[in-house]
Amino acid sequence: MPFNPNPKQLSWLKVALFLLSLLPFGRMVWLSATGQLVEPLEFLTRGSGDWTLYFLCITLALTPLRRLAKWNWLVKLRRMLGLFVFFYAALHFTTFLWFDHFFDLAEMWRDVLKRPFITVGFSAFVLLIPLAATSSNAMVRRLGGKRWQWLHRLVYLIAPLAILHFWWMKAGKNNFAQPILFGLIVALLLGMRLYWARSKAAAAKAA
Repeated sequence: MPFNPNPKQLSWLKVALFLLSLLPFGRMVWLSATGQLVEPLEFLTRGSGDWTLYFLCITLALTPLRRLAKWNWLVKLRRMLGLFVFFYAALHFTTFLWFDHFFDLAEMWRDVLKRPFITVGFSAFVLLIPLAATSSNAMVRRLGGKRWQWLHRLVYLIAPLAILHFWWMKAGKNNFAQPILFGLIVALLLGMRLYWARSKAAAAKAA
């Protein structure tokens, strides 16, 4: 029998997941505030970027896990985890804007246009904004279910851009192990979603 938590259990699960999701941020703040970091900028930039990718993979994994394990209640966790993708992406962007450019928007924009790995990372972050802004039930009702679904398919573009950003960033150090691993995970998760979507469309057409 598939695991199906009752409303009280699900509420506690959400609270626990929320607190766990904040732990990486809390660790970054604590280590920075207590002066325990030799290179705080590099640590914050790398940590926030890594956790953006971790939460992106976790969020993308929910749909396959829900279908395979028949845990339909996982849908109720997807919004919160998706917002944590944006939270850590925003933290990643803030470290770039603040510590690299001291909030000089003109200088930041020149850097975005000049350096391809920053261009694709910035593009992925910008595309995340409408997804975060439309995550509420009110926005789903306002947009309508179909338009909301089409908008949130931007994740199929955001995920490859994020992997490409990570790949180019690691290319300077000839360290491709992590980008390859993340790329394979994202390709598998997106491939499963595309396969199921095509199968559903083909079944509907046949009917």
